[in-house]
Order: sequence, then C-alpha cells, then structure tokens
Amino acid sequence: MSRPFQARPTLRQALYALGGAVVLALLVFEGIQTHYLPTTVASVATGVLCVVALLVRPARLPVAATVAVGASLAFTVVTMNLTHRPEATPGLTEACALLLVVTRCARHLPLLRATALVVSAGFAAGFLLLRTEAAQWVDVATFVAPLVFFGDILALVLGLYLRQSDTLRARRRTADLQEQRLEYARELHDFVAHHVTAIVAQTKAVRFATAGGHAPPAADLDAMLASIEASGSEAMTSMRSMVSVLREPAGSAETRPGGTLAPLRPLVADFSRHGPTAELTLDPRLADRALAPQITTSVHRLVQESLTNIRKHGVAVGKVVVDVRLSREQPDRLEAFVADDGRGAGQSSSRGGGYGLLGLTERIEAAGGSLEAGRGEAGGWRVAAVLPLGDARVEAGA
Repeated sequence: MSRPFQARPTLRQALYALGGAVVLALLVFEGIQTHYLPTTVASVATGVLCVVALLVRPARLPVAATVAVGASLAFTVVTMNLTHRPEATPGLTEACALLLVVTRCARHLPLLRATALVVSAGFAAGFLLLRTEAAQWVDVATFVAPLVFFGDILALVLGLYLRQSDTLRARRRTADLQEQRLEYARELHDFVAHHVTAIVAQTKAVRFATAGGHAPPAADLDAMLASIEASGSEAMTSMRSMVSVLREPAGSAETRPGGTLAPLRPLVADFSRHGPTAELTLDPRLADRALAPQITTSVHRLVQESLTNIRKHGVAVGKVVVDVRLSREQPDRLEAFVADDGRGAGQSSSRGGGYGLLGLTERIEAAGGSLEAGRGEAGGWRVAAVLPLGDARVEAGA
C-alpha cells in the first residue's frame, strides 16, 4: 500500500503539488477557449475527473474510470450541439489523461472489465476531437486523429507490458516466499529433530535402567531427568528462535550460526553428554576464520543432521568423529565429514534418508558444494561434504 501524501518527503510533496498545479492550469487554459463559462467549468470538471481516475487506488479504478469516461463522452456530445466551442484545442490535456486511463485499466483490472474500459476510454479520447468547430473536423481527422489512434495503441501496449511485469514480479515473489518457507521447514526439522531425539534417547535410557526392577540411585535418576529437562529447554529455545524468524524474516540471520565455525564445539560437546563419545577436529586455519554465511550454516547443519541421525539410527555406536578442514589438494575448498563406528541393522542404505538429509543435500548444493552419505571404509556410517570457500575472508558485516 502506498504511503499517505503527508508521509512523503517534503521535496516530493512539493513536486507533486507543482505537477498538479500545472495540469490544473492546462485544463483551465483549454476550458476558457470556449469563451463561455458553463462550458469552461464543464471542460475543467471532466478533465479533473480523468486525472482523478489516474490517482485513485486500483480497487476504486473501475468506478473512477467509468465516471470519467462517461462524463467526457457526455460533454463531447453536448459540445457538438453548442455554438461555443474551443478555438485552439479541443482538450488535449483531457485526451492525454484518457490515454493514461487506458494504460492503467489494461494494467490493473480483470480482463473483461479492462477490455470494456480500455475501449471506452480510447474511444472517448478520439471522440473528444469533435469538440472543435465543424469546419475543422476535416483537418482534425487528417492530422490529429491518427496521432490519437497511435496514442491509443501505445497506451494499450504500455498497459499490457506493465501488467505482464506485475505478473512476473508477483510470481518471483511467490517463488521467493516458497523458497523461504522451505528454508524454514528445514530449519524447523533440524531444531526439533536434534533436541527431541536427545529426549527420546535419554528417556529410553531411564526405562532401560528401571526395566529390570532395580531402580537407579536417586542421584543418577535425577541426573538423567535433568538431562531430559535441559534438552527440552533447548528445544523450546530453538522453537522460540524459529518463531521469531517467521514473525520477522529480516532478523532471521541473527538466529543462525555466526560467521565462524565456533558453534560446532558446543554442538559436539552436547552430543557427547547425551550419547556416544564425539571428537571434533577443526582445522586451526578455520577455527577463527570468518566465512561466508552459507558456508558456516551448511557445515553447522551437516554436523547437526549427522549427529541427529546417529542418535536415531545408529546401532552399537561407540565413537563419532567430526572433522572439518581445508582440502589438501584444493585449499580454496572446505571438507567436512561425520563418521561413526556403528554396525548392524541400523546401517542401511536408507539411514537418515528422510527430509533432513534431503534438505541438507539441497542446502549444500545451493552453496556450490556436494554431499555424499554411505558406509565408511572401516565400517559405520559416513557423511561428507565439500564446499567451495570462494572469497571466504568476509568481514562480519557482510
């Protein structure tokens, strides 16, 4: 929705006021050419109605355009039966306004209504030439009418072009919103799956400890429940962050990992507290290096999704290795992998093959990288990605 006139900059208000004054002056000048007060007033009134049709909101355009075109046609018919007619101009300012009405109707209105008003306004702009003296009709038809007809065609083409541009812009916006929703869905999956999986794993541990009829010591049970509580709190915090992103997309970057890979350390440490031992090997050249946001986010999601899948699907996993380093062969590329030493039925080709891994693949490919997931050379499961750093030494403000 456009801003109110009072809310616009002072200079722009002044320019609009000056333009309105010039148009009004032209309408008055053309009106007084009849040397008859009633026709002068009527000429100015019909011209103002046509200008108003250019200023109203699209929702009110059909009514405003219909009134303007009807008033112009009616005044032309009346003028043809009067002796007081304009000497120099039949109302070219009003004709130009009608041509712009053609453009605006072709741009904003539904097809059927636009067709009716485009034809009517274009006809009114040409019919307006008959307000001159009857003796001048031949010259008007010879020299002026072709220009008005060409103006009608040009106005229609311009309106259709703007209509197509609006349609393409709306489609791009819809596609951007859809991409944003998919991004939020991936973020939501990452947040929820990581924390809820931890809660489920810890709950199973409590049930396993009490299944034999031997309840664990109060201190151990309290520690297990405290871990579940902590995971639930972290899940709620993540959900609040996600909701804040949905409410205010402009601030979404603040809820994502920063410009370095430092968030990997607490992520891996949290996994070790609630599951198998995990070791993080982070290349010293990357430890405090500022990277492009899509790189840090992709690596963070790679590790988070891999650890979540290990917790959900891994069998007899004793150790997890997380390795993030610069490629030896290509120093401008980053290599990251997560591997475990699990075995058994959990190591299937479809392990972790749900929406999380699919979304992770899409994310890394969008950043120009590649992702591989499958059995490791020494057994277990391995997820590896290669990402191009490009000009990765970006400043924090970038």
